[in-house]
Amino acid sequence: PERREVQFSPSIFLLLVFTSLRTLFRWFSAKQCALPTPKMTENGLGHREKVLNMNTMNPNVKRVEYAVRGPIVQRAVQIEKELKEGVKKPFSEVIKANIGDAHAMGQKPITFFRQVVALCAYPDLLEDNKFPDDAKNRARRILQSCGGGSLGAYSASTGIEVIRQDVARYIEKRDGGIPSNPDNIYLSTGASDAIVTMLKLLTSGEGKTRSGVMISIPQYPLYSAALAELAAVQISYYLDEDKCWGLDVSELRRAVEAAREHCKPRALCIINPGNPTGQVQSRQCIEDVIRFAAEERLFLMADEVYQDNVYAEGCQFHSFKKVLFEMGPEYSNTVELASFHSTSKCYMGECGFRGGYMEVINMDPQVKLQLTKLVSVRLCPPIPGQVLLDLVVNPPRPDEPSYATFIKERTANLEILAEKAKLTEQIFNTVSGIRCNPVQGAMYTFPRLTLPEKAIAAAKKGQAPDMFYCMKLLEETGICLVPGSGFGQRDGTHHFRMTILPATEKLKIVLENIRAFHKRFTEEFS
Repeated sequence: PERREVQFSPSIFLLLVFTSLRTLFRWFSAKQCALPTPKMTENGLGHREKVLNMNTMNPNVKRVEYAVRGPIVQRAVQIEKELKEGVKKPFSEVIKANIGDAHAMGQKPITFFRQVVALCAYPDLLEDNKFPDDAKNRARRILQSCGGGSLGAYSASTGIEVIRQDVARYIEKRDGGIPSNPDNIYLSTGASDAIVTMLKLLTSGEGKTRSGVMISIPQYPLYSAALAELAAVQISYYLDEDKCWGLDVSELRRAVEAAREHCKPRALCIINPGNPTGQVQSRQCIEDVIRFAAEERLFLMADEVYQDNVYAEGCQFHSFKKVLFEMGPEYSNTVELASFHSTSKCYMGECGFRGGYMEVINMDPQVKLQLTKLVSVRLCPPIPGQVLLDLVVNPPRPDEPSYATFIKERTANLEILAEKAKLTEQIFNTVSGIRCNPVQGAMYTFPRLTLPEKAIAAAKKGQAPDMFYCMKLLEETGICLVPGSGFGQRDGTHHFRMTILPATEKLKIVLENIRAFHKRFTEEFS
């Protein structure tokens, strides 16, 4: 038969190409959007990959570490369960000396504080004659400032107004009459919440413009954890262990100059009295730090939650705000400062109430509006914590019936802590291979360990030698400490942090057990 050529017009050709491409696109899109192919399990049933997994989660969270509640503590919890189940151990209990939790260690609460909190939580008790009049009057005053007269109502995001006023008066009295404005006071869920909030405001940029925040080494892991989560740059400056963990401004300069090569230094964090190192800064040191911050245009963050915990002779707490204002307008009108306090430490030890405050000085008014907006996202700090904070900053007065008991309890708590601080230093310094600086303040000791080379080699790959030491201590004695590597330390040195909070008799047992363990450990790996 005769062949006939089929001719395509350009329009028909384009139509075919378009149709083919559209079909291919729909097929590809369907493949992309289809549910993941179920993976088969051993029983033959399929399951889909999790939407949130280690590959899709926020990568910054994976960089967060918090040694105070890290692997050692997790193992301690497991051992506690094993003991309850009847597993035989060379000890009868786990002693958690890893964290500054005073009431968990047996410290009794301040009577007046708990009375007022109880009255606020259950106002019917206001008719009970067992409660003193000053406690009742304080409870009524606080309840009148709560929505509906109840702790169950939200407060303003910055905190209950009368409590912020009481905080301002407390600061004025503490600092010798230097004014404090309640509008600069932000109540918070413990000091930690306020610290993280400030770090959120301070961090920005990418690459070499990322915010850098200076933190001491050793440091409290809240700071390194928050900076990791915020993708900010940690600028480490080292405290001088040979000078009782002193702070030298020359070290601050070294750290900030080195940091400028890869970030923009923006803030300087100071912990005074120190955690985990227990040092108390001199007034001269604080003045030097303020001058440095002014010269380098750094925002100052003063973590002062241990301000009542000062034990060593010749040491005294000086607030950064007081020193700042006594240095004159050149500094008090320019240096930006946020200072923090908490109900969790000092003589109160009311960790679980999560009460705290922050005072901001010289903050840009527009940024302050942003700060208020940021705290409002969380609605308000816990109201019971705000009540407890009010009692800390406004305790019984000398003419009130609860005053004598309050002073007796407060004094006893601080005197016992001072005795335990001295006891800890003395006993550790009798142990060959342990060197302990004076515990001038706060509630921790951070002794230096001399470990045999075989012990260092015995640590598992990727495991710090002091982690190996602390884990072995836990398994053999039931004493839970935190390795110094969790707080940061100079290369080649090894430490642990231990709280001085256990009851005196139990603390003596802990110290003796550590001494005996260290001797066995050294002999085993020598």
